[in-house]
Amino acid sequence: MATSKKTIRPARRVAPSKKRSAKLPPIGSPEALQLLAVGQRRALELLGEDPTREGLLDTPKRYAKAMQFLASGYEKKVQEVVGKAIFHEDSREMVIVRDIELFSLCEHHLLPFFGKAHVAYIPNGKIIGLSKIPRIIDVFARRFQVQERLTTQVAQALMESLEPLGVAVVIEAVHLCMMMRGVEKQNSYTITSAMKGVFHTDPVTRKELLSLLGGLGRTAGSGGR
Repeated sequence: MATSKKTIRPARRVAPSKKRSAKLPPIGSPEALQLLAVGQRRALELLGEDPTREGLLDTPKRYAKAMQFLASGYEKKVQEVVGKAIFHEDSREMVIVRDIELFSLCEHHLLPFFGKAHVAYIPNGKIIGLSKIPRIIDVFARRFQVQERLTTQVAQALMESLEPLGVAVVIEAVHLCMMMRGVEKQNSYTITSAMKGVFHTDPVTRKELLSLLGGLGRTAGSGGR
């Protein structure tokens, strides 16, 4: 008896976020603030609280303002953040900016994860103003994220902006979704890396970077390790 073979198609790649509906107000607008506050007030009621009591009276509005800030990266573009801070320079030596504090929200539970990012690149005729590297991180960190995607997005943004010989991004962070709930593991931390260009293809360059960074995983949490 003949059997038919099923064609297995590759998984369709899902974009991190869809285009915002034109019917929705801008994230930072007063209209969005009001809608977020109304939703949070209802959430407080559903959780058994009284949103009219003194301690919670202004909480919905404060929550709305906080979320507007924490999601402000959706309305920012890397090109606008970098501006004119790319300069021509005949340098091909490694540049490292390490221990950059970052804070983001896990997209699965909307709980914070936070830690430090270490960014390195090897110029290929262009360098970037050092302060722009943390600003690029914030563009992507101030969104609903997973650490893996955040790491890759920062590396890719620098590759596109600078066209360097290579970019490396290492992020170490602790996740409150693992600490406050679920498995409740207080001492766990996560390290992710994205290696582009020579950092990916050349083991010697990658080894030099990791040597300069030293031991990882000791500074992610507020209590140190």
